[in-house]
Amino acid sequence: MKIGPHLLESPVIAAPMAGVTDQPFRNLCRKLGAALAVSEMVTSNTKLWKSKKTQFRLNHIGEDAPRAVQIAGTNPLQMAEAAKLNADLGAEIIDINMGCPAKKVCKAAAGSALLRDEPLVASILHTVVTSVDIPVTLKIRTGWSEESKNAIQIAKIAEEHGIQALTIHGRTRNDFFNGVAEYETIAEVKSAIKIPIIANGDIDSPKKAFEVLKFTHADAVMIGRAAQGSPWIFREIAHYLRTKEEMPPPTINERKDILLEHLGELYNFYGEERAVRLARKHVSWYLGDLPGSREFRSVFNALESGKTQVNAIIEFLDQMVYQQNLIDDKAVA
Repeated sequence: MKIGPHLLESPVIAAPMAGVTDQPFRNLCRKLGAALAVSEMVTSNTKLWKSKKTQFRLNHIGEDAPRAVQIAGTNPLQMAEAAKLNADLGAEIIDINMGCPAKKVCKAAAGSALLRDEPLVASILHTVVTSVDIPVTLKIRTGWSEESKNAIQIAKIAEEHGIQALTIHGRTRNDFFNGVAEYETIAEVKSAIKIPIIANGDIDSPKKAFEVLKFTHADAVMIGRAAQGSPWIFREIAHYLRTKEEMPPPTINERKDILLEHLGELYNFYGEERAVRLARKHVSWYLGDLPGSREFRSVFNALESGKTQVNAIIEFLDQMVYQQNLIDDKAVA
């Protein structure tokens, strides 16, 4: 699949997720098989860019190409200015958010709220696309509600105004993340336009990715929540799409190495104080399916230095490996 001049190595993309897909996580996803990792959403209001949080989101130093930045807003000229400034900061793809269902975003008439105003959609897309010389992509939902699904109309507007790839989450805004995603609308959009389509929503395994691609004829899949604590899902999906064979899950030692690498990147990127706080949610996701993880997290969340966090993880996971080896030895005996 190509987005403008960028040929992606696999049809597996990491979704933009606020508070999750920061630079350390994007780098890890790319290393573990994602062909592209889209940044956290950045507001188009550049007056708000001085905040420490936004400054971190605007930092793309050292990232692998292509670097994709998602922007959100409602003012076409403001959106265009944000696109140009991000391009100056190293963005190689601009992604426009018209899919976020969050109340605070929709209350400002941004995100998926824009789907209710097709003329404004057209104005934003035209203004942004003509303001930069890098590819612009768009992320949407199937519509505002079940009664007003207009993904096909939005997709045709996107194609007409030069959008170079379209991601569709298989829910309406009113669905939020409830129920299950549907892919019929994505298939209908794919048959209606010629630009690349990326399917998104509830894709949580290699087989599901294969089934969604087969059903929708989409060009790629975008993985969001399923990658939280399991960034190896990208290589698993890419491998399955190539071979139709499932990779074995990572061993405890492999999981430990990936987690420690992630924490190291967090400490380096944010500084220890901020990273220690951010590490807590990631560790919860990484270890949530392991026995004893609840008790461990209650201890871990009270730790206040990177060194104690790292030592605690090593001790917890090494003990788990030791116990598993004892079980295996007994089974052999």
